Amino acid sequence: MNFKSYLLENDHLKISKANSILFFGENLGLKRSFKQLIKDKNSDALFLSFFQDEILKNKNIFERQLENPSLFEERKIIFLEECNDKILDLLQNYFENGLNYQIFIFSNLLDKRSRLRNFYEKSKTFLSVACYPDDINTIRKIIIEKLKDFRGLGQDNINIIVETCALDRIKLENEIKKIETFFHKKIINTKDLIKLLNDPSTEDFNELKDEAIKGNRIRTNNLLSNTVIEPDKFIYYLTLINQRLLKLQEVYNMDDKNNLDMKMSSLKPPIFWKDKKNFLAQINKWKINKTKEALLNTYNLEIELKSNSSVNKSLIIKKQIVDLCILANS
Repeated sequence: MNFKSYLLENDHLKISKANSILFFGENLGLKRSFKQLIKDKNSDALFLSFFQDEILKNKNIFERQLENPSLFEERKIIFLEECNDKILDLLQNYFENGLNYQIFIFSNLLDKRSRLRNFYEKSKTFLSVACYPDDINTIRKIIIEKLKDFRGLGQDNINIIVETCALDRIKLENEIKKIETFFHKKIINTKDLIKLLNDPSTEDFNELKDEAIKGNRIRTNNLLSNTVIEPDKFIYYLTLINQRLLKLQEVYNMDDKNNLDMKMSSLKPPIFWKDKKNFLAQINKWKINKTKEALLNTYNLEIELKSNSSVNKSLIIKKQIVDLCILANS
């Protein structure tokens, strides 16, 4: 049966009761939000993710996962990615034999003739949810909800954020994270907001931070020469470094039996797909003892910078980047 996406976002009970839901459409950000919502509401479950192509190449792997009970988790929840009509025959056989797990299917845009879409739309028990592009009202609602605890979120600042993300929910999520990190006292002012959202140096620092944590000496050195480090953003820079180190530490604390893809999928919030290559390279360079040492260094550095206004903050941040690169290669 058809179900509106905006209704499902607010009906968590509907998600928990549905045996299977098809999410289709071009709104990648909305589909990613549904994935996170499902994970948040089922923290006790084991999540398995499969791409259609890998299932069709080796159906036995998929079927074994369905048949094998979990020893530690009470239940399994399955995500099937990048699906189209080719997956339907396999699913129908599984549904006919009895559905033991919840299955959530994520597809790109499916036209009205799609067999997969028709199967879910005509079903009396399964849901079909179209994930079409967000409109300006939806984006505004997300901004207001996410930043409701911040002072200074007036109409002008909301409009600035809307214009920056261009109705792209994934970009909006990235911009909101930047706002939450930079305005750590939860007071937004327009001048700094414009500077933060439109400043290419923010992305430059992210690249610099990633290359340093990967231990790439040549690239780090080149970026250090070209990246503008603004002294008034030192807390923001240190927070970006800490966030990545904590993500790495979280992976190291997970069960070694799970592969890296499964570990990254279980992170909250998850690693954005464009960043997975960087993250994998960093995992190979760092271990738990090194992340602990680096986190202690950034903690001590933050205290030093807050307590001493006369130091050259830009120079000290650059030294911290160099130290990270050295530690990555130690």
